[in-house]
Amino acid sequence: MIGPEKISHPQEFGRVAVLMGGTSAEREISIKSGMAVLQALQNRAVDAVGLDIGADIIGPLQNGGFDRVFNVVHGRGGEDGVLQGVLEALHLPYTGSGVMASALSMDKLRSKLCWHGMGLPTPSWHLLKDKGDIDACIAALGFPVIVKPALEGSSIGMSKAENRQELQQAWRLAAQYQCDVYAEAWVHGREYTIALLGEQALPVIRLETPREFYDYEAKYQAETTQYHCPCGLAEEQEKSMRELALDACQGLAVRGWARVDCFIDTRDQLQLIEVNTVPGMTDHSLVPMAARAAGMDFDELVWRILETSVA
Repeated sequence: MIGPEKISHPQEFGRVAVLMGGTSAEREISIKSGMAVLQALQNRAVDAVGLDIGADIIGPLQNGGFDRVFNVVHGRGGEDGVLQGVLEALHLPYTGSGVMASALSMDKLRSKLCWHGMGLPTPSWHLLKDKGDIDACIAALGFPVIVKPALEGSSIGMSKAENRQELQQAWRLAAQYQCDVYAEAWVHGREYTIALLGEQALPVIRLETPREFYDYEAKYQAETTQYHCPCGLAEEQEKSMRELALDACQGLAVRGWARVDCFIDTRDQLQLIEVNTVPGMTDHSLVPMAARAAGMDFDELVWRILETSVA
């Protein structure tokens, strides 16, 4: 149950910079998210200003007289600890996770290593450093697999491989993003996402797409993607999923708000996939959808996220 709002008057937030844009492959989505957040804050009389940041992050923040930041910069430079470090140095409170949690969560491979160490369930994987790792990967995981660049979001650079040739092609595609690449065992089952706000998990959403997987087009463009909320799980099973999402975030030191993606496989076992510490806030986005199911409209959700920046 979501409690009452903690901040009563918009003036208590002071002047708020809504950071959006950035230079990552997710720039376009970040602009859409940022404009939606900016409008929601202004709807509630918050003194909010939108900043489309590029390579120069410090200048606009130093000269704007801001009291805090609502960060909606997706991907590298905004979600990976870099921007968070700048904000810490400028002594500006901000929404979302700190430097370490942002860096760990953005790196899907390191997230999996942390979860593995904690004994939390996540699909088996194999690091692909070069062509020489292809055969070892096949021996370890078999087929099918999904190949991912560790530092990209929104399913950018990801592809499924069902044979050796496709695995090589998938590795070459992911390697273009200049970060670690790994293959992950394909999970046959149902896909879910859990939005977190503060210390609470919002209603679970089940995702269903006719595409091969929940890729960039399914996330932001397709009209065929289906979102089920209520998700159809039994009460105890949904409770277990929410608790796992909270454990996964606590293990990475995630705070404020986030979204956790997971599967239930054909053996009815939960499998953690990744954590997003700056989730999308567009009309196709999942956190606003979960918030609606919990009785919050978009403006209230944005207000409550901004509340998490207040110590």
